Amino acid sequence: MAQLIETTGGVGDGPRQRIVEGLLTCGFAAEPGYVSPALVRALRREVRQRDARGQFSEAAVGRHNLQQQNEFIRRDRTFWLDGSTLAQLRLLDELEQLRIEINRSLFLGLFDLEAHFALYPPGGFYRRHLDAFRGDNPRVVSVVVYLNPRWQQSHGGCLRVWPDVDAVTPLLDVAPRAGTLVCFLSERIPHEVLAAHADRISIAGWFRRNEGPGPWSAPSL
Repeated sequence: MAQLIETTGGVGDGPRQRIVEGLLTCGFAAEPGYVSPALVRALRREVRQRDARGQFSEAAVGRHNLQQQNEFIRRDRTFWLDGSTLAQLRLLDELEQLRIEINRSLFLGLFDLEAHFALYPPGGFYRRHLDAFRGDNPRVVSVVVYLNPRWQQSHGGCLRVWPDVDAVTPLLDVAPRAGTLVCFLSERIPHEVLAAHADRISIAGWFRRNEGPGPWSAPSL
């Protein structure tokens, strides 16, 4: 049985420093209350409005031209963040400060962020997977922000973290409570979203290396 991690806070010099320490020591960190309740409300409201307008798409698996929908692997709907609302801009600015801190401390060469809203309806899930494979994906650090203010254990939808892809016993489950931010090394940490029994809303993102065309540019620290 995996240990359930609730949002009870931690010790250290500050949330960004605790995240850096977690990435350094075990490749994983969970920081409760990282995103303010006001920003959580604004982001959640945007999700509801966009979903009501039909702007979300059924999520796919795979990269580029190999992407396909597979309801046996994942069942959620997504909308990619584009910085077009004040709530998105506020969150993206906070995550940019985190990117800079991780680069300054761990020298990972993180260049930018891609992120999307993720809405898991009742019955939604995402099977165990890695976010990146060595040498085949620019994603370096995965980031998840939860937007569920009244989450209860009976709602399911925990993030389950595994020690490796073939492990039989998981390391822990993270409760998707509003404001919690999770970071982990994309190539190293297998994870899954357990079946949700109520709407589960989050933001999933990835700090990436630069792989664009043209001369390489060093990321800012």
